[in-house]
Amino acid sequence: MRGDKLKEYLRKNNVPFEVIRHPVAYSSTQTAHMAHIHGYEMAKPVMVKVNGKLIMVVMTANQKVNLSLLKALYETQDVVLASETDFVGTFDDCEMGAEPPFGNLYGMEEVISDDLTKDEDIFFNAGTHTELIKMKYKDFERLVHPRIINFKFKL
Repeated sequence: MRGDKLKEYLRKNNVPFEVIRHPVAYSSTQTAHMAHIHGYEMAKPVMVKVNGKLIMVVMTANQKVNLSLLKALYETQDVVLASETDFVGTFDDCEMGAEPPFGNLYGMEEVISDDLTKDEDIFFNAGTHTELIKMKYKDFERLVHPRIINFKFKL
């Protein structure tokens, strides 16, 4: 079943979580609206290639990727948004576009917006376009160990 890998991982690590069902939504802002949560509480993963390597960049639903900031962070000019073909098959337990922000489950480094660290809870797709997971941010950080950055920083 879609999203089972993540749910099993959370259960195995004794992390309490809530599944929130909502009408079908394909964008993170639409998902937040359908689930009646604020866009700044909704975590959306965006796949980026840094020197050819896939990196998961996680930000709020209303943020955009700052490639200049990522270039400075990784000290390279080789930073581009990944296309779906770059990661097809990577998230084989998820519907395309409904990937959860757990790069560690898929063997990749993760960078997360510090805006997502400010609330007690974090919400994100559970591998489908009809389910979100709500959990404590502190549990999320303990499991994922993301690199936290400020996406509002201007270069």
